[in-house]
Amino acid sequence: MHEMAITQSVIDAVCEHAAGRRVHRVQLEVGALCAVVPDSMRFCFELATAGTVADGARLDLDVQPGAARCRTCGESFELRDLILLCPCGSADVEVIAGRDLKILSMEVS
Repeated sequence: MHEMAITQSVIDAVCEHAAGRRVHRVQLEVGALCAVVPDSMRFCFELATAGTVADGARLDLDVQPGAARCRTCGESFELRDLILLCPCGSADVEVIAGRDLKILSMEVS
């Protein structure tokens, strides 16, 4: 489960940035194409925060759809999963959004 490694990296960054302050909430933006299962990430978040300044923090996930541009017809379209097909039927597409995972904010005291 790669979500644990990804979540642990997020928690490491959050705890380092918190500099000893208590973390109450972490808000992440997750691209639909970055192959992260939100429920798995929530489960891993609870495990990864145990014993840290983020222990008991709430995780808010904002899943953003992917976007692609078709090289055949030039159309831009939304991608909700890794099936990279343009509505015109072409598989010659360029992914332009949806692969990011960003820490948007964190609430500390």
